[in-house]
Amino acid sequence: MPVEFLAPPTYFNTSSLQPERDIAFQPSSLETIDQALYNWLYEKLRIFSTTNKGRKRVPVIWVSAERAYQIKNDKELRDSSGNLKLPLITIERTSLTKDSTMHGRLTANIYPIDDPRGGTVTIGRRIQQEKTSLFAANEGAKLRGGGRDTNNADDVSPGAFASGSVGDGQLYYPRSNKLIVYETITIPLPVYVNLTYSIVLKAEYQQQINEMLTPFLVKTGQINNFNLHSDGHKFEGFLPKDFGSNNNLTDLGEDERTFETKFDIRVLGHLIGENDNQETPKIVIRENAVKIRIPRERVISQDEHPDAGGFPPAAKKDRFFKL
Repeated sequence: MPVEFLAPPTYFNTSSLQPERDIAFQPSSLETIDQALYNWLYEKLRIFSTTNKGRKRVPVIWVSAERAYQIKNDKELRDSSGNLKLPLITIERTSLTKDSTMHGRLTANIYPIDDPRGGTVTIGRRIQQEKTSLFAANEGAKLRGGGRDTNNADDVSPGAFASGSVGDGQLYYPRSNKLIVYETITIPLPVYVNLTYSIVLKAEYQQQINEMLTPFLVKTGQINNFNLHSDGHKFEGFLPKDFGSNNNLTDLGEDERTFETKFDIRVLGHLIGENDNQETPKIVIRENAVKIRIPRERVISQDEHPDAGGFPPAAKKDRFFKL
């Protein structure tokens, strides 16, 4: 039976996004990197081992989970005495380093945009089809002779154009449209981190250790690095050159015989956003301005005095009523 990944809920907060927006992107957190390594171990390697009940898939668990929680929710992992059943693979994150020398394309510190929404790095731009089509219909009506409803000059919907004129029904006739509304998508600046995970293979027999260790040696070929994926993010992992063994074969005590291989996997990852501590949206969508409209200025002057015609030139300032 597959073992579920014991991790807190996803940190992605969709409350800051408009409901009609569908963005196939999620911020990267420490949980995202942990999940990526777990997916690689459990889904990519798919390690099996020979037991007294035939070949079975080796479970992968995190050692950080509480023992009481595991006993209650993962009953197949432990026997009636509460001891873990072998073979087994455990994962533990042992160190985390923020190293400025480990970075991607963004080598400098970039401050976010100075507004309440924030956002630093542009990851995409797309055309806002609905608003762009309305601007195209508006310009098309003007070029083809379609009149506007002067009672509502701001309405750019097709129904606002007068009918019966030249070009009626040709609002979307193909033409060059320069009034294009773009949506620009920005995210916080990625922060690059270096993580170390301790991997422990435990078994009752040497054959089981050999079966579990072989995929780590062969899967990546002649190189020791591999790619990790989770929630649309890609990270890079590195296997060690040495795989240390630790067993109690020489121990003449009463402890059960176990075989153990322990090694570290180093992962280069990135963090985007502050999870639930971030007050600004994790993904910001902005639209550009395609037309600037300045309202007509109106000047209110004073009423002229009825006897202003008889005033001398020096008294012209007294020609108007005082307000």
